[in-house]
Amino acid sequence: MNFFFWQKWLFVLGLIVALFGLALAFANHTPLFDFLFNNQIDPTFWPGSVPEEAAAFRRWVYGVLGATVSGWGVFIAFIAHYPFQRKEVWAWNCIAIGMTIWFVSDTAISLYFGVGFNAMFNAALFFAALLPLLFTRKHFAP
Repeated sequence: MNFFFWQKWLFVLGLIVALFGLALAFANHTPLFDFLFNNQIDPTFWPGSVPEEAAAFRRWVYGVLGATVSGWGVFIAFIAHYPFQRKEVWAWNCIAIGMTIWFVSDTAISLYFGVGFNAMFNAALFFAALLPLLFTRKHFAP
């Protein structure tokens, strides 16, 4: 695979993350998100049914988390499209370090609270970002 394939991969990944974040922010209370996320995560914290107050809190938390994830996706896409494409070393380092810090901390917290579903989701996303980083590293070497 050539450099530009992996650069575009990172760019598209950033766009997907941004769109997912918007969906999480504005559609987290829909049946689709019940199926994809809530039914996987809720039983860890609320065996049986989710209290109304907790459901309202969950909608708010997913809303602000989705907004943050959306912005994060835009950052990835922008960095991948401009400085990463120009092979600026800081761009590779920024994506690699940022993704690693996110993955380790988010996954550790998820595992601590017993939310294995989120840890697996993190692993898939981290792997999707790690592939282009591994295959392009040689292009950023001094």
